[in-house]
Amino acid sequence: MSNITTTAPPSGGTAAFSVLGAASLCHFLNDMMQSLLPAVYPILQGNFALSFAQVGILTLVYQLTASIIQPFFGAYTDRHPLPYSLPIGMASSMLGLLTLAYAPSYAVLLAGAVLLGVGSSIFHPETSRIARLASGGSHGLAQSIFQVGGNFGSAVGPLAAAFIVLPRGQQGLAWFALVALAGMIILGALGRWYQVNHHARRPTETAPVRHASLSRGKVVLAMSVLIALLFSKYIYTAAFTSYYIFFLIEKFGIETRQAQLCQFVFFGAVAAGTLAGGPIGDRIGLKPVIWVSILGVLPFSLILPHVGLTATILLSGIIGFTIASAFPAIVVYGQDLMPGRVGMVSGLFFGFIFGIGGIGAAMLGGLADWKGIAFVFNLCSVLPAIGILAALLPDTRQRHG
Repeated sequence: MSNITTTAPPSGGTAAFSVLGAASLCHFLNDMMQSLLPAVYPILQGNFALSFAQVGILTLVYQLTASIIQPFFGAYTDRHPLPYSLPIGMASSMLGLLTLAYAPSYAVLLAGAVLLGVGSSIFHPETSRIARLASGGSHGLAQSIFQVGGNFGSAVGPLAAAFIVLPRGQQGLAWFALVALAGMIILGALGRWYQVNHHARRPTETAPVRHASLSRGKVVLAMSVLIALLFSKYIYTAAFTSYYIFFLIEKFGIETRQAQLCQFVFFGAVAAGTLAGGPIGDRIGLKPVIWVSILGVLPFSLILPHVGLTATILLSGIIGFTIASAFPAIVVYGQDLMPGRVGMVSGLFFGFIFGIGGIGAAMLGGLADWKGIAFVFNLCSVLPAIGILAALLPDTRQRHG
């Protein structure tokens, strides 16, 4: 990683792909480690006799930790850049995994989840900022490259759990401390690029805070709509992240490893959709991508709970691809709305999706205990209808670059 390019491209220039690639790789490593937690829920449920509600609370603690800290950390680093904070965040994730691997009780599992959440809260705002700085003006492409690493990490997590953790049990999680060490080295190099290229400087007093052509009220309305769309997307996604394995096992009677492989199809489709969403937004505009990727899922989400295993896997791929294309566009749209608050916007969005995902997982876990997993997927199937609110978004620009 010592050969990361040391020239920062100006807006409208050429993207620094070595920097974007390094950020994406670190996102892959980070989110692979983060996704191990839900992937090993069946192991933890067996070891500690957890109810679905306790599984949901474990997700809630992890995701709320990240949710609460991320926007504040992003807002602070907008004014006081911390280029070498990234390896510290990865170290927190490493400690979280080790804690989970050797936890003797449910309370210690919760502590490990907190450490994982702190790691994510430091990682996402700063690396999202680095992606924008290295974009050369192709902001959607840069966000897609950065975010697809995370999605592939989330997709690989269940496979890693199936083939590395599952044969070794809970303590198999400790092997991934080596992954965290590799990430810390790469993130240290990214921090150096950030500092050497003079990005680690306090912004001037004249830096624009919001979009030049939009009033404060319109910016607030647009941000509120984006939050509502993220609510729809990530409550629905929480059903897949935390309970899709249980849904497949209960409905079709397949084994845990088979269910984990089926979950990989969904996460792989999410990764592909994320990679596609940003460049499409650069070409045709952000608003159409946001509109189609949320509302367009509705027909498929309504059908999924009522079909056989093969069709379920196919529909999960269609849903994952379509709905994932929204997030790069939403992040760039929000950053365009508030160009002087890139870290805060990134932290707010990443933090919100962690928080709402955690709250959603806890609520859905309680519903699953009460009404069953099938009821949860039927209830969540209507959430993409909230995508109709995208009609209220103002057109900020049609193209990037």
